Amino acid sequence: MYHTNMYEGMLAETITMRGAKGDVINAYYARPLGPGPFPGMVAIHHAPGWDEWYREATRKFAHHGYAAISPNLYFRDGHGTPEDVGAKVRAAGGVPDDQAVGDVEGAMRYLRSLPYVNGKVGVFGTCSGGRHAFLVACRVKGFDAAVDCWGGRVVMSKEELTAKQPVAPIDYTKDLPCPLLGLFGAEDKSPSPEQVAQHEQELKKHGKTYEFHMYSQAGHGFFYYDRPAYRQEQAVDGWKKVFAFLEKHLRTSAK
Repeated sequence: MYHTNMYEGMLAETITMRGAKGDVINAYYARPLGPGPFPGMVAIHHAPGWDEWYREATRKFAHHGYAAISPNLYFRDGHGTPEDVGAKVRAAGGVPDDQAVGDVEGAMRYLRSLPYVNGKVGVFGTCSGGRHAFLVACRVKGFDAAVDCWGGRVVMSKEELTAKQPVAPIDYTKDLPCPLLGLFGAEDKSPSPEQVAQHEQELKKHGKTYEFHMYSQAGHGFFYYDRPAYRQEQAVDGWKKVFAFLEKHLRTSAK
């Protein structure tokens, strides 16, 4: 809890890290100044790209006392404006799931190597990043909490599977080792409320610890203040739920 007589400072910068197959990629990293220990957070950018909103979100986590990193999942596809690179990647069908998982695992390992991280690391993502957050939490050991904000294509029909996305993330639900927070909009089409309900049933079936919140009068991307989808009331409440969830699961040091 911040009080007005406390010192506050932050370091934020672009760094390099090792991702999938040991590839060196870039990432945006932000942490509070001070000795810590701080919990770690990996912020997975959305399909539109590694953009300003994600740099802001990374600093938001740091502002709230987390060592936070957002890896550039599109690094191998060339450079330019986030919009141009994002459009190129989307036109090619997105990044391969295995590659995304490897990059996010690399970001988690980077955080775990830091002497001032408390031994707990969470993962957060919106849109395709929400899908990746759930997928990575299921497939990689080492995450202590996962936040999926309106991640579409967690539930996938056989016709939707591709060489880059060969397995529907919902099929990994049984392997989820950590608590999951899901935030969704009732007016969203991907994921639809029906798909969210299907995922919830799978989580219940396997006895997983989770909490899902479905916001009325909100659709896809309701956190994005720079887009028409923004819903102020739902976004403010959603961020409160994110930080309450992370406080509960990441603040105590790993034993």
